[in-house]
Amino acid sequence: MMNRRGNLKALATAAALVAGSLTFSVQALAADTIKVGVLHSLSGTMAISETVLKDTVLMAIDEINAKGGVLGKKLEPVIVDPASNWPLFAEKTKQLLGQDKVSVIFGCWTSVSRKSVLPVVEEMNGLLFYPVQYEGEELSKNVFYTGAAPNQQAIPAVDYLMSKEGGAAKRWVLLGTDYVYPRTTNKILRAYLKSKGVADKDIDEKYTPFGHSDYQTIVADVKKFSAGGKTAVVSTINGDSNVPFYKELGNAGLKAKDVPVVAFSVGEEELRGVDTKPLVGHLAAWNYFMSIKNPANDEFTKKWAAYAKAKNIAGHKDKPLTNDPMEATYIGINMWKQAVEKAKSTDTDKVIAAMAGQTFKAPSGITSKMDEKNHHLHKSVFIGEIKADGQFNVVWKTPGPVKAKPWSPYIPGNDVKPDEPAKK
Repeated sequence: MMNRRGNLKALATAAALVAGSLTFSVQALAADTIKVGVLHSLSGTMAISETVLKDTVLMAIDEINAKGGVLGKKLEPVIVDPASNWPLFAEKTKQLLGQDKVSVIFGCWTSVSRKSVLPVVEEMNGLLFYPVQYEGEELSKNVFYTGAAPNQQAIPAVDYLMSKEGGAAKRWVLLGTDYVYPRTTNKILRAYLKSKGVADKDIDEKYTPFGHSDYQTIVADVKKFSAGGKTAVVSTINGDSNVPFYKELGNAGLKAKDVPVVAFSVGEEELRGVDTKPLVGHLAAWNYFMSIKNPANDEFTKKWAAYAKAKNIAGHKDKPLTNDPMEATYIGINMWKQAVEKAKSTDTDKVIAAMAGQTFKAPSGITSKMDEKNHHLHKSVFIGEIKADGQFNVVWKTPGPVKAKPWSPYIPGNDVKPDEPAKK
């Protein structure tokens, strides 16, 4: 009896040792990768814009892993779908940081999704790289903004449309989707236009909900408003609403030479499903276009084409397109890698410190620099005209990179705000 008990005890001890070593090896295996969160809408109204950003992160991860990873460890993507549902972005962020233990998150498009994520990353001391132009008026120690602030997109676009070469616009329609980014950008633009002597009666501000699809009345109103003098439209419409908006512009015969539209959230990807022939000459302001010619961009577009084909990515496998937020995503993940290597750690605070002043040879043709203090990239600004093939012809650009002003000088009280995040 004693012997049997002894055998059972020995077996139990052996089993515990095996289980322990298995647990240890699983933990060791988990510790052999660095987890990277990918937080982009793969369904809903924003999927048209965000899905390709998820794929850009995965391409960069494949590329980094093929060269040995980071700190000798492979990157492991953790992909979630917040489904264009703003509160769900916060929930998924909690999951990524708390449950999945990711070291960094690449994600969000709309400012309302970023605002949803912000308190979570701050509270849990996570790290978010945000790749899309936005309204500014924010500076968080836990966020790096790789898209444009208003002085790197919106203000230069208005300057161009006011200039003789841009058509010398005198009246303005500020048309956007109804949420924080368009409303704040238009608040800045209204103040800027007033500073340039534009009267209130010459500014018309209009908003439509996310997913809006009937632009007949709005385009008719724009046409009527433009009878009062040379008019330009500044569009901050986001997501799949851009498709019916541009279709209606074409239907109404609103040509760029009569009423130019400059868009801040329409690039090569959003124009994929649109007949662009009636839109020739309308404009977009970005910090990158696929059509820019330089060796870094040739390499980027070729890499993307090969990746899209290899991974059978819908649309892109046959017609690969790159755009500004893809470039901003790519710069962000590469700078994060460099910062982790400099810090010799994925610790959030150490990586934040190492991000200051990071540089990367960007596909736009510049050496992109993360500002030493304000968590924003220095970026060149380009204005492109839509061509019949859905690409852009650059008609204007800044002489070199522009430093971001997260706090717009056109909003009262911003002059006393510091150009760096508060230390928490």
